[in-house]
Amino acid sequence: MPPLALGVIGAAAGWRITGIVLLLFGAFAVSFFRDPERVPPTDARLVVSPADGRVTVVVDESWEGRPGQRISIFLAIWNVHVSRTPMAGRILRVDYKRGKFYNAMRARASQDNEQNVIHLETARGEIVFKQIAGAIARRVVCWKRPGDSVALGERIGLIRFGSRMDVWLPEGAEIVAKVGDHVAGGTTVLAKWR
Repeated sequence: MPPLALGVIGAAAGWRITGIVLLLFGAFAVSFFRDPERVPPTDARLVVSPADGRVTVVVDESWEGRPGQRISIFLAIWNVHVSRTPMAGRILRVDYKRGKFYNAMRARASQDNEQNVIHLETARGEIVFKQIAGAIARRVVCWKRPGDSVALGERIGLIRFGSRMDVWLPEGAEIVAKVGDHVAGGTTVLAKWR
């Protein structure tokens, strides 16, 4: 990683403060972009977290006139920022929405912030999940395209720096996650189908 290499060179050349700053920045970047292997559960009735972080909202909410529930997860800068699929299925649409960069903890972030809205056709019907930029995160990246098939917990993208992910599920899913829960992308169960 360039900052680490430049930090070592700077420290060796006698530029201690510059070298230390570059080494710290490089260590942060390596930590931020880490992508650990995860083993998702095998039960197809389960909905897993699409991201690492903390559950901040569990609320009844309609989507395009259909009743359901939304779970919001806040990602701090020290969390893994690779996004994963909450269920297996086929990507129907990926809608990029320009927007604001409010703090991802704010309720308005779900509607107003820059985001990718991913529609996923599953064996239980369509679900929706969002990669949402925050005040620091200025880029949401989705690696999948409409028509792609995805497995439970598969990597689908990245949000750069502090951010948020939302999952919307239609009626019929029993939410087991609670506000305050710390979750791991691809492994922690958020809900299960009755």
